[in-house]
Amino acid sequence: MAAGEQDKVTARLAARMRWEDGVAYGLALAGIYLLVGVLFFYAGKEKLFDGLGAPPPIAKQFEGTFLATIPGVDAAWTILGCLEFLIFLSMVASLVRLEFLPDRRKPLLLCGLALAIFTFSILGIGQNVVGENEGVAELFLYAGATGVLMGLVLAMPPYRAANWISGRGEAR
Repeated sequence: MAAGEQDKVTARLAARMRWEDGVAYGLALAGIYLLVGVLFFYAGKEKLFDGLGAPPPIAKQFEGTFLATIPGVDAAWTILGCLEFLIFLSMVASLVRLEFLPDRRKPLLLCGLALAIFTFSILGIGQNVVGENEGVAELFLYAGATGVLMGLVLAMPPYRAANWISGRGEAR
């Protein structure tokens, strides 16, 4: 977007966003960044930096399954750690690019959330393989809730009007 166009968008958003829009916008995005960023930071850190390979109870749980041979439990553990840490890095990159500002599109945030859904599905497959049906159900809910977060991001500026809360019910 050209600098002139960016200024027009910024002016339009600033002129129309009321305090309740800004508060809801800021709190919702802060919650998303904190929830997703912290969750996946610690999950990825544990798998990548706090030990080599899967812990013995995890390795034992997957003994005799196809995951024990392809790609192997340790490799799967490391791959999951990479995916989780990549989600965290996408949240950080989104913040660095100032995507949290109302006039900025949020491609890195949305890609990070989409990768989180994919990662939850991979975790769900692992839980399904070992018959952990409750774990599968929880991961399904996590993936669905992450999809709802994506929908929330797409319901806020710049994807919708700046008065996304205060302008509800106004005639168009």
